[in-house]
Amino acid sequence: DTCRNFHCKRGKVCHADKQGKPHCICQDPAACPPTKDYEHVCGTDNKTYDGTCQLFGTKCQLEGTKIGRQLHLDYMGSCKYIPPCTDDEVDQFPLRMRDWLKNILIQFYERDLNTSGILTEKQRNKVKKIYQNDKRLVADDHPVELLLHDFEKNYHMYVYPVHWQFHQLDQHPVDRLLTHSELAPLRASLVPMEHCITRFFQECDRDQDKLIALKEWCRCFGIKE
Repeated sequence: DTCRNFHCKRGKVCHADKQGKPHCICQDPAACPPTKDYEHVCGTDNKTYDGTCQLFGTKCQLEGTKIGRQLHLDYMGSCKYIPPCTDDEVDQFPLRMRDWLKNILIQFYERDLNTSGILTEKQRNKVKKIYQNDKRLVADDHPVELLLHDFEKNYHMYVYPVHWQFHQLDQHPVDRLLTHSELAPLRASLVPMEHCITRFFQECDRDQDKLIALKEWCRCFGIKE
């Protein structure tokens, strides 16, 4: 099978011609495997797709057209009304996001205490200092005033989680710049819960070059280093 180790990008599948030579062709959306309701996704065209296979197959078939260029994964789940983000909400967003990133790392560290493998040794050493700090604000739905106070008093606890998330996303390629595609995994999963995340990332891109540099990312989260 010449297609076995032949890689095609999302929305395409391998097809062998008469000579057995592999080629990438667009995935037929109708041929995508069946999905569960929770696997549905919403496209930027505000249409619900049965899954990412159907969405990216459709995008591939529209390749070269304006509609195809504009079609992306918007968020996980069926399309629904997403309320607009107010100025006050977008100002508060970094407070909640910083706290969430810190607690995600704490959860990873606690899991690694039993079965290591989620964090590298270097990452574990970094998070251990946060985990053992008796001034750490434990995970909860805290008021904005408390989150702001904690950030000002315990600033050093939030620096590494913000840097860590950037480097988790900066993978294709690793160039200290986040593209729309690299942001998608984080953004798409959070939109239904955090409706300000789209506007937040748009405003992070200060020079409007459709890339978020590490300095822009840190500035958005209030990190000085």
